[in-house]
Amino acid sequence: MLVMILSACGQDAGNESANNGESQDNDDNGLKIGLSVSDLTLERWQHDRDFFVEKAEELGAEVLVQSADGDEAKQLSQIQNMLSQDIDALVIIAINSDALSTVVDQAKAEGISVLSYDRLINGTDIDAYVSFDNVRVGEMQAEYLVEQVPTGKYFLMGGSPTDNNAKLFREGQMNILQPLVDSGDIEVVGDQWAKNWDANEALKIMENALTANKNEIDAVVASNDSTAGGAIQALEAQGLDGKVAISGQDADLAGVQRIAEGTQTMTIYKPIKEIATKSAEVAVQLAKGEEVTADSSINNGTMDVPFIKLDPIQVNKDNLVETVINDGFHTFDDVYKNIPESERPASP
Repeated sequence: MLVMILSACGQDAGNESANNGESQDNDDNGLKIGLSVSDLTLERWQHDRDFFVEKAEELGAEVLVQSADGDEAKQLSQIQNMLSQDIDALVIIAINSDALSTVVDQAKAEGISVLSYDRLINGTDIDAYVSFDNVRVGEMQAEYLVEQVPTGKYFLMGGSPTDNNAKLFREGQMNILQPLVDSGDIEVVGDQWAKNWDANEALKIMENALTANKNEIDAVVASNDSTAGGAIQALEAQGLDGKVAISGQDADLAGVQRIAEGTQTMTIYKPIKEIATKSAEVAVQLAKGEEVTADSSINNGTMDVPFIKLDPIQVNKDNLVETVINDGFHTFDDVYKNIPESERPASP
């Protein structure tokens, strides 16, 4: 009985370490991957973590997960802690794409492979980068809004200025908008960036934009669902929700609910299970010292990083069922929670 009790205690300790990022001693021969997540308070990254861990464990690897809660200094400290725990590969979802070269250099000096997850880390040696075509994300956001509002006053709501992806989204948006700005069809009446993708920051930015433009804004190019949500709060206060076209990204539950209700125009769905499972596969390959096959490369200021590129999906009111619901990303009842049953589409 004593042996059984000690065995059970050891098993519980092992499970806790996998969740909380503490060292595990019961499998010295297994692979160990460190996963540094920018901010697990955001719904998007909770999905990524769960799918990543599930796939990595299926492939025989232990995953040490830590969340920096949007704090750059905390992320640096956590990564340094991970490097001391005998990991075989390091996977980073960066808060600041330009602030991690020191710890990445340290990892590489210790022979630890580094995977940049969804957000490209700049200015250092990265083994691989797995993400969606982020320039295309921005293009899809702008394309859909232009279809709905071909002429008028546009406000640009950027994401976090420290996130390299936010810059790529803007690049894509302007690929579509700039010719229309040049022709005079579209006027950009404001362009601001929401620190840490924060909805409250977006709310304040949108309130000020509406005041400065006397509520005369026809479309808002919001780079994700969190900033779209903040902007929509400001629009609602002026009776403009559902009247101003607004984009989003990530297909957060609140975002797709707003699309069903008609207050948000569209979002970009990046199949989270696809990027998480692919990243887990690549991380295990790197941990084993295997060669990774990439679709292309992307320069991070220091090198051409092997880029495993995935395709995003445009989501609007007409294809909610065919995309996020059929994929199992959200349930039908959750998406249409605020819609009377008589006004809902047919359930799949």
